[in-house]
Amino acid sequence: MKNIFATRWGIIGVGAIIGVLAALLQYFGNPANMGVCVACFVRDITGATGLHRAAVVQYMRPEIIGFIIGALGAALVFREFKPRGGSAPIARFVLGAFAMIGALVFLGCPWRAMLRLAGGDLNAVLGLAGLAGGIWIGTLFLKNGYSLGRAKVFPWAAGWIMPAIAAGFLVLMLLNPPIAGEGKSGVLFYSVSGPGSMYAPFAVSLGIGLFIGILAQRSRFCTMGAIRDLLLFRQVHLLSGALALLVFAFIANLALGQFNPGFENQPVAHTSHAWNALGMVLAGLAFALAGGCPGRQLFLSGEGDGDAAIFVIGMIAGAAFSHNFGLASSPAGVGPHGIAAVVVGLAVCAAIGFTMKEKRS
Repeated sequence: MKNIFATRWGIIGVGAIIGVLAALLQYFGNPANMGVCVACFVRDITGATGLHRAAVVQYMRPEIIGFIIGALGAALVFREFKPRGGSAPIARFVLGAFAMIGALVFLGCPWRAMLRLAGGDLNAVLGLAGLAGGIWIGTLFLKNGYSLGRAKVFPWAAGWIMPAIAAGFLVLMLLNPPIAGEGKSGVLFYSVSGPGSMYAPFAVSLGIGLFIGILAQRSRFCTMGAIRDLLLFRQVHLLSGALALLVFAFIANLALGQFNPGFENQPVAHTSHAWNALGMVLAGLAFALAGGCPGRQLFLSGEGDGDAAIFVIGMIAGAAFSHNFGLASSPAGVGPHGIAAVVVGLAVCAAIGFTMKEKRS
């Protein structure tokens, strides 16, 4: 059976659907210009489990759980569930951590960068430019022989570990739901103010997350891959999906009255232009070296890819580092140690890029 989602019009359709659904999630209660943000939502889950104590960004986001379980379901149905891994795990963990640090200096992943622009936040232009620059640097390493090595086939059960973690988070949330006005429910932490306190109804969030997980797994949707393929191979297949996300989110925001253009007073954003760009240079470089944007890493982990799962765990660690050590930005500007973290992250990613090369026999 032909995979229509992997065709040119299929990937455009997937991007359009994600753009509209992201705008609807915002309309139903998710933070403004943050209908879907993989970095922000993983950060919120990190806070919900108590790994950081920034009270305004703690919520067990069902969308992320849905991404992984939806991708798992699609992979099982279409016989693409292939447990694998073992390709430089510690390097992938470090890349995941610095990808998250860079994204939280900018305040968003590549998806949110496009959604911010679709909502009128012109600061996102700097973030997208930085993202493209970081990916371009990554392609230079790829051309120079960079590789984290080949993954090996893992036992069947190993591929279920990340989906099992996602299912465990879902059970935790069902047993410990948020309580109005309370910052803790059972073992989970919940924001009572700030972005973490803003969320769409549980069923809506989980349902959309599952649907996007299925679509993205079938289409191989990846924002990092879109820019990488354009730069390396002059291919626009994945890019057409990313542009469709941007265009249809913009149209949906106009229809829903969610478009507010400008640089100043944008929701969960700052106007430190250089660090909006450089934060995403770091994130884009880390995504390129790891082989996928944060959304793609979640979908791959649902397919049984242990390497992608290690990257996601690195993102969780990066979120904890960012909010425990003053690295993350806020609407007031870059965190007190965010600039140093970006500089160190760029140096570490460059070291990985220069030194990790697959040996040839």
